[in-house]
Amino acid sequence: MIRAFAIVLLLLLGTPAWAQPVSFPSIAVGSSPAGPEVKGWVYKPPGNGPFPAIILAHSCAGTNRHTDVWGGLLASWGYLVLAPDSFGPRGTKAVCTTPGTITPNMRVADVAGALDYLATRADVVKGEVGIIGHSHGGSTVIRSAQKRFGLAQRGLAAGVAYYPGCNPQFDGGIDFPVLLLAGDKDDWTPADRCRTLVSGLQRGGIVDAVYYPNAYHSFDSKVADRTVPGAPGREHRLAYDAVGAPDAESRTKAFFAKYLR
Repeated sequence: MIRAFAIVLLLLLGTPAWAQPVSFPSIAVGSSPAGPEVKGWVYKPPGNGPFPAIILAHSCAGTNRHTDVWGGLLASWGYLVLAPDSFGPRGTKAVCTTPGTITPNMRVADVAGALDYLATRADVVKGEVGIIGHSHGGSTVIRSAQKRFGLAQRGLAAGVAYYPGCNPQFDGGIDFPVLLLAGDKDDWTPADRCRTLVSGLQRGGIVDAVYYPNAYHSFDSKVADRTVPGAPGREHRLAYDAVGAPDAESRTKAFFAKYLR
């Protein structure tokens, strides 16, 4: 019901009335250089808090209505949500067809900056910050979870990665609990690469991976099935999964309730 209301509101108004614009520095960590100052939006539950917080990492399409719907949904669960825009300050709106322009590794610096910014807010519970991302944002979650970046020491406690692009060669050092949600029919970010990643992790049991047999990319987005361009010469199917989407949402809610108290 909340999601349906949020979608209707977005269609009518274009942007949500509850989103508050903020800005903060991007901070170099490990191999992730500092980017330009990050713009973002905060979605808050009613009341003064303090609230556990969640960083919402957008997809390769940038901040859009999908960001707003998830921001509103997470806020309805009682979290203060910070949705950074990693693309606009770097001079682009989307990287779906130019994936090397801005990488998940670059976005880790924005996550570090978001964590330091959240630590300054009186309405945020210190040391209880989660992160959730979809597609390119899901890859950002996986990369941000790597021990070499030390984001757990900055307060990052748990992450949810929806259909991420898994990189078994570089992402085996996950350092805090992650819920990974992927579709077996995804032809953009293949689930089998995530299976390979999870099987080779340095810490066993740190990732809870769920694979939906009939799900394509963007399976949580309740819009018409479509084919979109990716890297030059490639196209990918995006489709809502009426079974996987509500299950993934339920798992996401339970996961954050477990790790962000």
